[in-house]
Amino acid sequence: MLTPQQTQSILQLLHEQVVPAIGCTEPAAVALCVAQARQLLDRKPEKVELWLSANILKNAMGVGIPGTHRVGLPIAIALGVLIGRPERQLEVLADTTPEAVQQAEQYINEGHISIHLEENDPDKLYIRALVSAGDTDAEAIIKGSHTHFVMQRAPGQQPQTVDSQQPEVHGQQSAATTMCPPDLNMRTVYDFASTTPIDDLRFILEAKRLNEAAAADGLRENRGHQLGKTMCSPLGKGIMGDGIFAKILSKTSCACDARMSGAMVSVMTNSGSGNQGICTTMPVVVFAEENHNTEEELIRALTLSNLTAIYIKQQLGTLSALCGCVVASTGSSVGITMLMGGDYEQICFSVKNMIANLTGMICDGAKPSCSLKLTTGVGTAVMSAMMAMQHKYVSALEGIIDDDVDQSIRNLVAIGGRGMDATDRCVLDIMTHKGNNPNPTKH
Repeated sequence: MLTPQQTQSILQLLHEQVVPAIGCTEPAAVALCVAQARQLLDRKPEKVELWLSANILKNAMGVGIPGTHRVGLPIAIALGVLIGRPERQLEVLADTTPEAVQQAEQYINEGHISIHLEENDPDKLYIRALVSAGDTDAEAIIKGSHTHFVMQRAPGQQPQTVDSQQPEVHGQQSAATTMCPPDLNMRTVYDFASTTPIDDLRFILEAKRLNEAAAADGLRENRGHQLGKTMCSPLGKGIMGDGIFAKILSKTSCACDARMSGAMVSVMTNSGSGNQGICTTMPVVVFAEENHNTEEELIRALTLSNLTAIYIKQQLGTLSALCGCVVASTGSSVGITMLMGGDYEQICFSVKNMIANLTGMICDGAKPSCSLKLTTGVGTAVMSAMMAMQHKYVSALEGIIDDDVDQSIRNLVAIGGRGMDATDRCVLDIMTHKGNNPNPTKH
């Protein structure tokens, strides 16, 4: 049984890690950092310099920027300078208009922006923005998570070290954890989702509302690779049918199609990623609807799904060489297992099945084809849950799976973290040396 303090700590963690965002979180975080530095400068900068970690650069190169019909970092940076509102956090570019896009294009063409690869700071999530006008400059640094400002400097002042999820200049209360982060394991995650008073968890339904709206947009419009729409077409239904499995795949990929192509829609994120938020939410929502689960059952399953992903990402790190769908679809698998009536043992079986199958899928940046990976992850999630309900699971005699579910997760983290570092560098090298790279760096 969890103590009241443990319950409150986990609730706070959920509120911090399940938040709305418009567009991909990496270019949004870059725009946020630029907008904050520009606000400190208090004038339109003549020069904007960015130093970005390799993982930030990788995840911002090929993704659509909402409201622009453009791809990549320069347009996000220019809009952060011109219309960015840092108090909106990862919805910093919510005020984007066609006129703002035209002004941003002109700003880019005038050569105000330069992007560099940060090679000295080891953090995989690092953004430094230096803006200047004449002999006056200001800067801001985000590090560790997408809204975590660690340094700000106004003109004529010494750098101020901060530790806040909100830009300090606004005088807002920090969203950074005010109590010790909870020590999670799968048992704690399951007990929290199963026993916390339902009214304390009801906020998770906002993830359902936002991500369902994104899925509806992806079905209505021709977004990205139109994977979700293709599966809903007569051809798709003729091949895949119109059952629960097909609906889970199509609605999840519709939401991803919309987000990755730059639709001006908010999605609920998980651990700093909109795709992870979609992946932890939509399969669980669709299964609950088709299976006629109660609202309370849905809330608890969504909580289990999201908290499982957060638990794994806390160990793996916000950004890594491992595709986030591996983690997020593990969350959706345990959520679906709960909706099927599975107990703690069966939920652990589904985790092991997921790790045995998907470990090693690379992250090669945020982009429209992420919908393909989400569909792969979600398909595996459903199969893993079905196996778990029949008490069929990958045992410790096989590969990286351990008898202990938490050790199995640590094995996944070890491979996705230090084990794939060389893979990460190789992927970035390939991406930055392609002839059509829209995000040139100087380093």
